Parts: sequence; structure tokens; C-alpha cells
Amino acid sequence: CYSPVERIAYNVEAARVEQRTDLDKLVIEMETNGTIDPEEAIRRAATILAEQLEAFVDLRDVRQPEVKEEKPEFDPILLRPVDDLELTVRSANCLKAEAIHYIGDLVQRTEVELLKTPNLGKKSLTEIKDVLASRGLSLGMRLENWPPASIADE
Repeated sequence: CYSPVERIAYNVEAARVEQRTDLDKLVIEMETNGTIDPEEAIRRAATILAEQLEAFVDLRDVRQPEVKEEKPEFDPILLRPVDDLELTVRSANCLKAEAIHYIGDLVQRTEVELLKTPNLGKKSLTEIKDVLASRGLSLGMRLENWPPASIADE
């Protein structure tokens, strides 16, 4: 059996990166007969090993199908009624008159669209923006597949 590698040894040592001390360092010592560079020998060996281990990766995928967590389609806050925002009566009535019943309906509107709403001025707009911002939301958000079936039927 021909091998250009004459001697190889490895050692695993503790390593430290900044404050982390729970790391390891692999030290490989290799001597070859000169027909191949030690770095190239490691590179080829790693490629062969990766190709051989691929069979196990495929096997794992067959036996254990990936379980996807069912993630809610929308952030639950978007499904809540705008009344939950505790806006002033004037702002709340203006939104209801425009058929904005859910927070998800509201965040899709732009400032310009809301300012066209009768009786909703800059003061109400500022109130709405501040309340949304306190919940990590803003006007002009894009929501695909809105409204969800759970509220579209209501």
C-alpha cells in the first residue's frame, strides 16, 4: 500500500480566545515523503472523510424527518383588536370608521393614508405611531397573506 505520509501525530490542547477558555485546538504533525505537501495531504484526507460521512448524513435524514415547529403565521399582537392599543376615543373611532379593526390592519396603513381619514389629524397620528412603537411596530409594514383565515371569516 503506497502512502506519501510517513509519520503523523495529533494532539488536542486547551485553547483560549479572549475570555473563553472552553475551546480546544487540534495540533497535527505530519511528515511526507516529499511527493505531496502536508497541507495538501490534510486537505485531501478531509475531502475523502467528508465524502464518506455523507452517507450517514443522508441516512439520518431518511430515518428522522426534520420536525418543523409550527410557527404562528403572524405575530399574535397583530391579531388583536385595535381597542387593545387603548387609544383616545377620537383615534379609535376614526380607525373603526375606516374598517381598521385589528392591529394587523393598522400597521399596513401609511401615515399618508391615515391622514386622509376624516377627523384624524397629526396629533392622533402621533399618538398611534407612539403606541405602535412601544410594541415594536410601525406604520407601513408589509404583511403577506393578510388577513389570516382565522379573522377574515368574522
